Amino acid sequence: MVTTAARDDSFNYRLWRYDGAPGELIPLLQSAQDHFGYIPRRAIGYISGVTGIPESEVYGVITFYSQFRLQPMGKYVIKACDGTACHVQNSRMIIDTLEDELGIEVNGTTEDGLFTLSTVACIGCCSLAPVLMINEETHGRLTPQSVRKLLREYRRREEAARAQQGAASCGDRA
Repeated sequence: MVTTAARDDSFNYRLWRYDGAPGELIPLLQSAQDHFGYIPRRAIGYISGVTGIPESEVYGVITFYSQFRLQPMGKYVIKACDGTACHVQNSRMIIDTLEDELGIEVNGTTEDGLFTLSTVACIGCCSLAPVLMINEETHGRLTPQSVRKLLREYRRREEAARAQQGAASCGDRA
């Protein structure tokens, strides 16, 4: 993983060395997203100011390409497969369960910043259909019940981690 300072330097370097060459908008947007994890409003302003491209046009490019995000991603990124094998095995019910349990729609992030939900065309584990990935962990042969249990498990892990961090910071004050 690249350190924040290195990412910051990379983004600032790209902005600094911009020489008006056509075709640089996409690399500038990619650099901003690499740095921030998404493209915040202030980065759109910076890029617009440096390139002379109106903010509305920069925003239009961001919203045209699915690789760009205008909101931060959750700590846990859920990729629900909706490819043919998963679709035949009722992936829509799994996606509906995820939306219901998380209180968000596909491409949304929970208010607590814990989960982001997206769908993908194929994860490559067709024999385990329906399948989803949470960050780098693959989970297959899912049912609505197993999805609910899985989400509870991740929430419990997060609560335990927060409790441990809280205990550690209290020990630092002593």
